Amino acid sequence: MGIYVWGTGCGASALIDKGLSLERIAGFVDTYRAGGSFLEKRIIPPEELKKAPVELLLVTSRASEEIGAQCELLGIPPQRILFLKNAAAVIDRNQRCTAAESVLGRELLNRLLPRQHLVTEPASLSDSALREEAVQDDYIRLAALELLCRRLGSVPGAAAELGVYRGRFARCINRLLPDRTLHLFDSFQGFRPEEKAPAALQEAHLGTSAEEVRSILPHPEAVRLHPGFFPDSAGGIQERFCLVSLDVDFEDSTLAGLEWFWPRMNPGGYLLLHDWGNPRLPGPAQALAAFEKAWGQSLPGVPLPDLGGTLVLCRQG
Repeated sequence: MGIYVWGTGCGASALIDKGLSLERIAGFVDTYRAGGSFLEKRIIPPEELKKAPVELLLVTSRASEEIGAQCELLGIPPQRILFLKNAAAVIDRNQRCTAAESVLGRELLNRLLPRQHLVTEPASLSDSALREEAVQDDYIRLAALELLCRRLGSVPGAAAELGVYRGRFARCINRLLPDRTLHLFDSFQGFRPEEKAPAALQEAHLGTSAEEVRSILPHPEAVRLHPGFFPDSAGGIQERFCLVSLDVDFEDSTLAGLEWFWPRMNPGGYLLLHDWGNPRLPGPAQALAAFEKAWGQSLPGVPLPDLGGTLVLCRQG
């Protein structure tokens, strides 16, 4: 019997950070990466769970409903399934998971399983373009993004994201701003060695590619992909920006993003500094403090209570 983890992304790497020993993990499950390995453990396709001795299945993907349906077809009882990302569901999918505490222990279970709350949808988003994504993902972050994009009508400029990962947030920007050029910057080969990313986080970011990101974008004709390490990957770009998302986790990369993008922001534009309030990733907040010191003034910002602690900065002039 063993613990299996569904997912090979950041959610899976976070389990190691929070204290789940890699030795206790029998294997990882991933539809798209089956046959490979993650953290030197074999990645199996979902159908192999039929014959696997599953003591507990930890689901780190946000596609809770789809995975729950697959598990039912595979014959995995709900008592052995723990959903770790269920951010905006109206139901608690873990009510029937009776095996989690006995397998993990109460202390580790409390670290792995975040508290969940119901969030009332604001009337201003009754016609949301991101309803499906918001239910599966970080609702507050996506709802804020949509409201900000609705205020950009008179603000000129392109949009950009530094730190694309698998492209879910970029897909939302592209859907909300279909008529704007969207510049996407990512190494698509993990973090710089000098940033000393934990091995699990580094490996999670290796499972990405520019082609896979482009394939999920609703308006790919408006997108410019810039693979490589930033800011070298930004050479030759002359545009100014109305919306920028910085999501690169560490101080040096975040500082490079602030130094390059902030002077190129048009008045009335927004820069979203992801993980500014994340206690597990102090780098973005440290980078902002260093940038403000060099810039000579504090930047006006509003913190969001989303899962990463995003800070929304508005360029005044």
